[in-house]
Amino acid sequence: MAGKNRAPIPGVVPGTIKDQMRIAIRVIPHLWPPDKGLRWRVVISLALIFVGMAVSIMIPPLFKRSVDILSAKGHAALLPVAVPVLLIVAYGLARVISQSMDETREFIFAPVAQRAMRLIALDVFRHLHRLSLRFHLDRRTGAVSRIIERGTEGIDELSSLILFSIVPTFIQIGIVAIILWRAYSAAFAVATLATILAYGAYTIVVTQWRVKFRHLMNQLDSEANAKAVDSLLNYETVKYFANEALETERYDEAKLQYEAAALKNQSSLAVLNTGQGAIISCGLVAIMLLAAKGVVAGNMTVGDFVLVNSYLLQLYQPLNMLGTVYRNVRQGLIDVEAMYGLLDVELEVEDKPGAPPLAKGPGRIAFEHVDFAYDLRRPVLHDVSFEVPPGKTLAIVGATGSGKSTISRLLFRFYDVQTGRVTIDGADVRDVTQGSLRSAIGMVPQDTVLFNDTIYYNIAYGRPGATRSEVENAARLAHIHDFIVSLPDGYESRVGERGLKLSGGEKQRVAIARVILKEPRLLVFDEATSALDTHTEREIQASLREVAADRTTVVIAHRLSTIVDADEILVLDAGRIVERGRHEQLMVLDGAYAALWRRQQRAEQAARVVAELEAIP
Repeated sequence: MAGKNRAPIPGVVPGTIKDQMRIAIRVIPHLWPPDKGLRWRVVISLALIFVGMAVSIMIPPLFKRSVDILSAKGHAALLPVAVPVLLIVAYGLARVISQSMDETREFIFAPVAQRAMRLIALDVFRHLHRLSLRFHLDRRTGAVSRIIERGTEGIDELSSLILFSIVPTFIQIGIVAIILWRAYSAAFAVATLATILAYGAYTIVVTQWRVKFRHLMNQLDSEANAKAVDSLLNYETVKYFANEALETERYDEAKLQYEAAALKNQSSLAVLNTGQGAIISCGLVAIMLLAAKGVVAGNMTVGDFVLVNSYLLQLYQPLNMLGTVYRNVRQGLIDVEAMYGLLDVELEVEDKPGAPPLAKGPGRIAFEHVDFAYDLRRPVLHDVSFEVPPGKTLAIVGATGSGKSTISRLLFRFYDVQTGRVTIDGADVRDVTQGSLRSAIGMVPQDTVLFNDTIYYNIAYGRPGATRSEVENAARLAHIHDFIVSLPDGYESRVGERGLKLSGGEKQRVAIARVILKEPRLLVFDEATSALDTHTEREIQASLREVAADRTTVVIAHRLSTIVDADEILVLDAGRIVERGRHEQLMVLDGAYAALWRRQQRAEQAARVVAELEAIP
């Protein structure tokens, strides 16, 4: 299961024409949005394309007529001067109109493209939040955001290029071929179409060959970006170990690999461009020779020669751009496919169809014969059963890796159990909506991570609709209000990336205030004070006891001194409950808990002696 839900590799490529068509079909609905106003914009944009195309097709005949009039030796004197002037002005005006149609179309269609980009990015973002914790633990920091960024840009690129470049170009080529055939001979149409077919075939074949280079470049770009983000997020750790040079070297190594891939990509691009230029030049030469032959034979005028040349030059630009357009479309398909790859990741934890919300109740928690493994080859919990009565406190202790935190993750339904069940007030957590389940539980973790926003925002995150007075009251109950108002910016003080501007105790109090504001019926403290000093720990513990009063509470503890008052203590060892009872009962039992207690007491006593000795002048 873990493999199936692993994050897709950035830059996954659609390798075949069939794959490309499949992705393009997924993009097409975004070009015809449900909003009627936006649909009208699409229709108007298409109309402007055809108006601009019609005007551009009229330009060469105007040019031809002007040249024929000016080059007619015997009849030039009989014509009014205004005739060639008007034709030249009409020629210039037609070019201006053709250009203005393109610009107007871009302006009108822009809201359609922007709406498509916003909606698809919103779909991906919403889907990412629905994916399991397993997916987010497996993903690489920064890589997913790059996939979304490139994918949304790919949607914009594809919508514009497919609708306004590829289709109009082929229509215009067809019309010009028909005009040359009807006006002169089939040889002109055959030469034009042969050039286009050769150009298109060469472009597709070489671009398919180039895909692997672009794919590798995208992948290495994501890796370099992920390393940079990861290093900056762990700024303090880098400083603690003076490893700036190591981080720079790792980043440089990633960029060197990207540089090598980019050079291969550029070399292959040169091969593509050179071949395309050669094909276009051969086509131009062939058609111009046909036109020159017609002029020499008297079948065509100089104006006809200019007309053919103008049409060819007029086609040359979109035909030359066709290679660039195809490359951009191909790259857009790659980027969009990677983004759709995120959308296609299956949900590991999903609400059942028609699942009801968790009903209000006193808050009884029960684990019934629960077995669980992140990887089926390595079980984590074995036949775990316990019950926490409403309003009571259960503490869970044990060595690292014994399965303590896994219990909290199963309670939140970040994962589903393999056997057994987890219930709240008798309801299996798999039978109710995840949103209602998590709304009923408040969590104070060991490592509180805050949003890079204000203190007010971070506290209000517990209940976004809360009033300011409710937020401040929660801060008072968490004993952090006085500290906040002492800051220069008060509640509007920004906490920095991951809350690094606050101390560990201050971050924990913000987390407590956030939970108080949430007003959950169940509380989970996952080693909430194990990383704090003794003095701060005592203060935070006092705040936690106030919060937990009359609420069903699960405490995952490292320091046993913090859970001596728990109504029941579970001792886990290798995923099994080996002891249970109150503190006094477990001490009398003189088993694993008592041994752990004595070790911690000796360690704390030794630490106090060292502190006293260091304090002696």
